[in-house]
Amino acid sequence: MSNANILLGVNIDHVATLRQARYRDADASLAELVEPDPISLALVAERAGADGITVHPREDQRHIQRSDVAYLKKRISTRLNMEMAATDEMLSFALEIVPDSICLVPENREEVTTEGGLDVVGNWDRVKSIVDAAKRSGILTSLFIDPDSEQIAASADTGASHIELHTGAYANAFYTASRSAEFDRLVLGVEKGDECGLIVNAGHGINYTNILEVREIPNLHELNIGHSIISRSVTFGLEEAVRTMKSLIIGP
Repeated sequence: MSNANILLGVNIDHVATLRQARYRDADASLAELVEPDPISLALVAERAGADGITVHPREDQRHIQRSDVAYLKKRISTRLNMEMAATDEMLSFALEIVPDSICLVPENREEVTTEGGLDVVGNWDRVKSIVDAAKRSGILTSLFIDPDSEQIAASADTGASHIELHTGAYANAFYTASRSAEFDRLVLGVEKGDECGLIVNAGHGINYTNILEVREIPNLHELNIGHSIISRSVTFGLEEAVRTMKSLIIGP
């Protein structure tokens, strides 16, 4: 039986990836010619059933720009979730924009996309200080971590309200003998998070196939999905892609 209460956060970074491929250095006066527009497509995603919009402004500005985040904050009607590196610079930006929530992620300049979870245990003081600063500004904080009991417990100790379990290992193992073990790790991770009083989200590598299994995990609050939705939208349009994913999450 699926969990009809799971929310869908749509990550629109890859819309900006396509825009930046041609218009990285575009002058502001060319605004009407620059496409695709992440803000317009975020609004389409909302109309199609997205419960929130997620973006990850990176240090190298490879896709979403800080100006995009500011516009999104003004334009969207759901929730703005900003993934960010645990740096002073990004904290200052978050406190300036005041998104509804932030999600602290590890960030490596050489990676194509975020790989692996944040080491909360090894960076506890730093993470705690960001959680506290965000809380003072009314911003919820989630920590993007692997489904590891030690990391989950440390996350709860920081005072963060949410965690987002990294589903990449499970997604990569989907067609291998390790799939069952990785799925069980996620189930146990959600259970541990729930025991620690955390709201548990999940994301990375979730697609239109593995969602049929992921949606069965009890006590999941929200799934953040980007690449698979944006990829499907190339063929079917973003509205259909979001509606289909939302219907698969809700299930029969």
